[in-house]
Amino acid sequence: MSKITKRALEDALKQMMLKKPLDKITIRDITDTCGISRMTFYYHFRDIYDLVEWACIEDGARALQGKKTCETWNEGLMQVFEAVRENKPFVLNAYRCISREQMENFLFRMTYGLIRGVVDEKSADLPVTEAQKAFIADFYKYSFVGLMLDWIRRGMDDGYPDLVRDISLTVQGGVDNALRNFQNAEKI
Repeated sequence: MSKITKRALEDALKQMMLKKPLDKITIRDITDTCGISRMTFYYHFRDIYDLVEWACIEDGARALQGKKTCETWNEGLMQVFEAVRENKPFVLNAYRCISREQMENFLFRMTYGLIRGVVDEKSADLPVTEAQKAFIADFYKYSFVGLMLDWIRRGMDDGYPDLVRDISLTVQGGVDNALRNFQNAEKI
């Protein structure tokens, strides 16, 4: 029941964001739209920005479901871009109304799991530390999010398949190389 209520609130928020900027939407607007009490809203979320964060993370999780391996990460990355593009009015509205730091944090949480899954898979039999694996995942996370934010800033054109291809070509072999470098640095 909780997930159904949260989705109803998310849908109401997204409907409202088609009509007005996020910073002009009230909790009453959202709860009236979906027929849920304000008390119920506060049971699930601290404020509207908490709901925005939850919606972004949920959309990302749905997009990445089962796409966190070496063989499927490229498809997962494409699905992240597709999920963002499918929610273009929501994302652009949020991008304009919340701080860059908040938007980065949403995207960081969305992409870190994808990248970390690949790093963990590639490092399964290697003597690298958790800190080193986290560093590699963070390095790529910051790159991906920076490129995605630039794409959002430009209006989220339809050229994201080319962007995903370019990211894939740039990253190809990079995780393996970084893991090898960390492994070899430990021997020195």
